[in-house]
Amino acid sequence: MKLVFMGTPAFAAVSLQRLLESEHQVLGVVTQPDRPRGRGMKLSPSPVKEVATANHLPLFQPERLPDPDFMAFLEKTAPALIVVVAYGLKIPPVLLNFPPYGCINVHASLLPKYRGAAPIQAVLLNGETETGITTMQMDEGWDTGDLLLTRRVPIAYEDNFGTLHDRLATIGAEVLLETLDGLARGTIKPQPQKHQEATYVRKLTEDDYRLNWQEPTLALYNRIRAFDPFPGARTCLHGETLKVWAARPSKDWCGLKEAKPGTIGELKKEQGGGLPVRTGDGVLLLEEVQSPGKKRLHVQQFLAGNPLPSGLTLG
Repeated sequence: MKLVFMGTPAFAAVSLQRLLESEHQVLGVVTQPDRPRGRGMKLSPSPVKEVATANHLPLFQPERLPDPDFMAFLEKTAPALIVVVAYGLKIPPVLLNFPPYGCINVHASLLPKYRGAAPIQAVLLNGETETGITTMQMDEGWDTGDLLLTRRVPIAYEDNFGTLHDRLATIGAEVLLETLDGLARGTIKPQPQKHQEATYVRKLTEDDYRLNWQEPTLALYNRIRAFDPFPGARTCLHGETLKVWAARPSKDWCGLKEAKPGTIGELKKEQGGGLPVRTGDGVLLLEEVQSPGKKRLHVQQFLAGNPLPSGLTLG
């Protein structure tokens, strides 16, 4: 099939690369404009732009849609469909209805559950044991279009955002190719979503990254892994932000049963080197942390340069 690809982050770049390695023809690519990134906040291309540029594909980076130059390109090239993967802007009707096969989307959840912009983080925050990939025929709603293919993906207890994201990105590319092949053969029939079962993921904010030590241990563990390796769950130490990258629930109280939530205990070798912190219902062992302007460190390395007395309270 001749198609146009619309996407922005690394999750989408995986699908674009797989399409370029397939028999399908990518006529052009649309991605978000370059944005400031990194410590120096320099303008940086999106991962999708990097793939498109490396493969010398026609590239469009409009601030808004529809874009006159992009519409002229569609008129000239007449793609059979538009593939949309984590593009970041709402697709207007003029694009949804332009190609014969419309716009096909890859979404990282088992729709209609977890519609919205951050489904991977959301399933981890909620402690789900299963998620998946859904391809759908896009309509004017947010993730409300008819379902094409679905692939279920288990979530391991040790998974964090990075590991689950990468696995879903790879599977998403596979399901996308299966979807395009099925549409070309006429073997896929779109199925309406059960809208009454829908759940939505709101846009994440800074408050979502903060650790509230009064929460249960498992909820705190899920919050930490949901934001590893980006942007990092965080607490407060000596008036400054301390990012917590990795932790695990403790099987005992570590001497903190009578302490208030957020209280630090004593690091002991029999705890596997984790720093115990009292939670709302138990103890969480911090394993990797990062202070402002410093590197991510195992907690033992961190404590070597930043001794913390037992009884100190985080948050």
